[in-house]
Order: sequence, then C-alpha cells, then structure tokens
Amino acid sequence: MKYAEMTAIELKNVSREETLVILPIAAVEQHGPHLPTGTDEMICTAVVENVEERLKEKVVLLPTLWLGASQHHLRWGATLTCRVENYETLLCEICESLLNDGFRRVMILNGHGGNIGPMQIALRRLQVDFPTCQLMAASYWSIAEDEIASVMEGNCKTVGHACEAETSLMMHLRPELVDESLLKNCDDYKLDMLEGVYLCNDMFQRTSQGATGRPDLASAQKGAELFSRIVSRVTEVFQTVQILPLPK
Repeated sequence: MKYAEMTAIELKNVSREETLVILPIAAVEQHGPHLPTGTDEMICTAVVENVEERLKEKVVLLPTLWLGASQHHLRWGATLTCRVENYETLLCEICESLLNDGFRRVMILNGHGGNIGPMQIALRRLQVDFPTCQLMAASYWSIAEDEIASVMEGNCKTVGHACEAETSLMMHLRPELVDESLLKNCDDYKLDMLEGVYLCNDMFQRTSQGATGRPDLASAQKGAELFSRIVSRVTEVFQTVQILPLPK
C-alpha cells in the first residue's frame, strides 16, 4: 500500500496495530565524478518499492524523503542539505503525524550515511511520548550486510559513497546516469574511526574525489545481484519486525 496513492477513507481503514509504516529517507548530494546527485534517493526508493510489492497488505509506504543531512558534503558542491538539528526535528514531525493518527509501528529505512545519527536521535525523542509504539530505523545496507559483503570484490565490503556497491546498483537501476568513462580507484579515502576514536571530518577532508572504495570494479551484473539480495533480505526482516509484540 502506498500512502500517497490512497484516499483518507482507505487509510482510515488500515489496521493501526498490525500495519508497518515505512518512511524511506535519502539525500541529494554530490556522488563523485561519475554518479548523479540523486543516487541515494534512487537506490533507496527502488529497494523499498520492490519490498512494498512483496508485502502489499502488510505495509504502508510513504514517499521517499529526498532531503538528507548532508552538510559534510557541502565543500564538494552539488549538494542539497538540511541542518542536522533541523533534520532530526523534521523526522520527528513526520513520524508524529503517523503516531498521532494511531499507527503503532513505524520503520525509517535509510539510504544515506549522514542520516544515521539524526534518525536514531529522532526516534529517541519520539519514544518518550510514544513508549508503547514500535519505533525502528535501519539503513538498507545494515539489514543486508552479509548479502552485500558476499558480492563485493574490493576491500570495502559494505556501501560507502559512490563506491563499488552504489555504482553497481546504479549501473543496474539507471545505467544511463552513470559516466563509466570516469570510474576510478577511490580507495585512498580516510576512515572516520581510528583505534575506536570517531574523527569528525567532512567528505572534502576524507576523500580526494568525493567518492570512496572501488567504483572501477562496479558492473551492472554485480548491481543486479546486489539489488536482488538486498530486496530479499529487507523483505525478510520487515516481515519479522511487522509481527513483533508492541512495547508496553
């Protein structure tokens, strides 16, 4: 079920106790020299729409929130962003609209690394006022961590930024938007963790090209395999959390 395609009457008749409401969130920001700025939104939307197709009567899918917390990309340009504190509040207010309407199960599915902290804090803020609701959040790559790692060839076995995984997924989903002539080894990026210490650097400081990992190892075939495995795993996990007992 897609929230934006339903009437108020249709939504009123949806079970508040059993239905899982999914809020996909992403970003529009620079993705190195070879991928479009809408990469995160396109991948996240494709994943969640395929999941909704498999779970039609069990989930309500909201439109993807394309705006993300992307201030750490601003020095590369080609980036639209919301301030972190404002983004937390925006997520809270969207979810409050659902929770005040009686929905008891809300899942934020994320497609952009910079959104992880804000979405978790937003749920912490909401949980104080809605302690008996199931409030959840995950990035699609954290749910499908093992599935993604099994396909990657480079040293980075997860989703980075304009990396082997994202580039492969875009070559599968929107090949006409990938500039394959500019694919390079971007493995010189600096990690944001050093011996357990978080280093707060922006992407201009961490990357030489605004991208990470090995986009030069990407392929459409790899993207198709990744996409299939991600959708299957996210579907499986959503089926599990959709029947979790509600908190008391």
